Amino acid sequence: MARTALLHLLRSECKHLSSRSFHSGYHLSTLVTRSHSPKATSSFYSPIHLAAAQRRWASQNSAATDDSRISIGPRRGAEGVEDEKDSRVVYYGPISSTIKKVKLLSLSTCCLSVSLGPVITFMTSPGMNVILKGAVASSVIFLSATTTAALHWFVSPYIHKLKWQPGSDSFEVEMLTWLATYTPQTIKFADIRPPETQRPFVTFKANGKFYFVDAEHCQNKALLARLTPQKSTQESAFKNL
Repeated sequence: MARTALLHLLRSECKHLSSRSFHSGYHLSTLVTRSHSPKATSSFYSPIHLAAAQRRWASQNSAATDDSRISIGPRRGAEGVEDEKDSRVVYYGPISSTIKKVKLLSLSTCCLSVSLGPVITFMTSPGMNVILKGAVASSVIFLSATTTAALHWFVSPYIHKLKWQPGSDSFEVEMLTWLATYTPQTIKFADIRPPETQRPFVTFKANGKFYFVDAEHCQNKALLARLTPQKSTQESAFKNL
């Protein structure tokens, strides 16, 4: 008798759960049943959803890797998209991002040496002479500042981006400042002169400053010819005047 009543109860529950017209008191049990059913699990974790999630994860992981990777060529991302829309951009510095990262690292090291160098020097070796400690701290600060200044002097002529509209008598370049930030400068072709120094990585001189363009990565050869005037041509032009 009890077994018959139990079987009858189970059959009534199965019929009740498989029906689409549920009473309000069984809504919660219906949601739980659907969430744990194989059909719902397969539809939620379908191959299409898994493939889309894997693509999103892979794109995010690759973007994070590209941000910390030293690369050669124009930087991808929002800045690259904006540059593609600007038709005036005709040249990118091939190692622009690398130079900026190295400069940021040098600045960080210099700041740490200036701020923490004397503290660490005077806190260690209590038996050492104070004058000797001051000499060591000064040497560390001087070495770090000299390295940072030499790096800035070496990479300061490097043009990171060049914008030029064909037919215009001037162009705009982006240079790197002491604090590793980009600053725009406008240069006229009439102010370009050949460099009168043996300084390395210098293409031309304008308004008392030196600039460098990588000729192998400059696709516009007409612009490159105007950026690299020959000294003999300049002298002959002045003689004709």
